[in-house]
Amino acid sequence: MHKLNILSFGAGAIGTYIGGSLALAGHHVVFVEQGKAAEELHARGLKLDLKNDPRRSGDAGYTLGLPAVKFANSLPEALKHGPFDVALFALKSYDTTPALEGMKPFAEQLPPILCLQNGVDNEPAIAAVLGNDKVIYGTVTTAIGRNGVGDIILEKLRGTGIAAGHPLSARLVEAFNEAYLNCQLYDNAADMKWSKMLTNLLANPTSAILNMPPAEIFANPGLYRLEIEQLKECLAVMKAQGINVVDLPKTPVKWLALATRLPLWLSKPFLSKAAGAGRGAKMPSFHIDLHSGRGKSEVTYLHGAVVRAGEKVNIPTPVNKVLTETLMELTNGEVQIESYSRHTQKLLRQLNF
Repeated sequence: MHKLNILSFGAGAIGTYIGGSLALAGHHVVFVEQGKAAEELHARGLKLDLKNDPRRSGDAGYTLGLPAVKFANSLPEALKHGPFDVALFALKSYDTTPALEGMKPFAEQLPPILCLQNGVDNEPAIAAVLGNDKVIYGTVTTAIGRNGVGDIILEKLRGTGIAAGHPLSARLVEAFNEAYLNCQLYDNAADMKWSKMLTNLLANPTSAILNMPPAEIFANPGLYRLEIEQLKECLAVMKAQGINVVDLPKTPVKWLALATRLPLWLSKPFLSKAAGAGRGAKMPSFHIDLHSGRGKSEVTYLHGAVVRAGEKVNIPTPVNKVLTETLMELTNGEVQIESYSRHTQKLLRQLNF
């Protein structure tokens, strides 16, 4: 079967891991980056530390440059290497809109987009610009650390998911598995995407707002109750939409949902372990974004998405609403970060806990 010609939007953690792994399996991959990032990639190539995959031989450290992969400093330059079979899209959700503005003039030249982003709003946004036939729903449960542009380390091997329903879906699953990406085909895109989002909610905004690691959050009875309540809200919104909880590659999401129905003392050991293991060695992404001073947060695409969907189906989501609004106030500089740092009671009082 022919090797795929793949365009990767960016060489971030997921783009480098997925695109680099596919290149190691013999597929043709072109990364599009801009400015200094493109210059750096041209100079040294990609660096992948995959030693945590037992199927790799030796020290499993790889450097990929020309001709194994190609780099372009703009989309028009990248398209000269086409036509492409598929594009990988794994940007932060808050970068989706500006990226799509740049893609719009080249819509006819672009291949179908495999969206590997967190959240449930990105695929509809891509479809609105490029058309429904240009969108493939995907997800990643493997934990990847990022040392810099195009420089990653595999922290916890789990896998990837791709939704059925597109002519390329089955071929992509096959290609991903050839590349050791542990890929599974899912019949229902909404089930897959919402189940992944459910796992992203845990100890993410609370860690950022309170400047505390997940282990400390789960050790606090009030904060642990908050974590359970936000999950219950998401599950209620999913049920009202007819969306099912499904297990993801090496990620028992059904057990996560079951834990919300158990007594708090019984569910805490399981959820504490799940929250700590899910992100590898990193602090949660919301914490990284807030405390780096980027002025951006994905909370509106995760917890905010729960709130918006809840409003449509008349399901109240007060915990997700407070978490979204509070983190955005901190992100936008409307409230000083220090005013919430380790002030657990301040946050709990907002929820009448």
